Amino acid sequence: MDIYESPSPNAVVLFDGTDLSAWHKQGDEPATWVVHDGIVSCNATGNIISNEQFEDCYVHVEFFIPAEGPGNSGVYLQGRYEIQVLSHDYPDLPAAKVCGAIYNVHAPLQSVAQARETWQSFDIIFRAPRIDDAGSKVEDARVTVMHNGMIIHNNVGIPGPTGGHLDEAEGTPGSLMLQDHGGNPVSFRNVWAVHL
Repeated sequence: MDIYESPSPNAVVLFDGTDLSAWHKQGDEPATWVVHDGIVSCNATGNIISNEQFEDCYVHVEFFIPAEGPGNSGVYLQGRYEIQVLSHDYPDLPAAKVCGAIYNVHAPLQSVAQARETWQSFDIIFRAPRIDDAGSKVEDARVTVMHNGMIIHNNVGIPGPTGGHLDEAEGTPGSLMLQDHGGNPVSFRNVWAVHL
């Protein structure tokens, strides 16, 4: 399987294989992951955060887990809610921590993770939390996730930020964040999003 989905005409292209001009690190420093041959790879320099911020959105991400290491990373919606990236070959993990899980909150409905050294994809429909006029959260964030074209979460609620989040400012716009989990070598390509 070698997924590559062309961006929607109205997409914000966050990584097109050329550079990291659409990203920064925490503290607004330039992103320093390695870009080579149209892909970007973690290199133990910290998470990268999109300059663009999102509320409700559709996100497309393609990722590649190499032959060695756990392949541990994550895609954070609004920098707050993690969709886990991990090699499929860790059978003793709790179900809410496997690849495609909403980290430590919801297990995927089915396991469709592919073998290492295979390009995989997440297509994510995200509905941001709703806040009332008094500033109180009245609806949790909700998400539908397709992993390699198969639904693994169907409009599920996320009660709050997951571990490793950027902030807890639910109800405000937030960036897409790609996790550098201790320098675990994971690569990404074709990252884009659509404001909904």
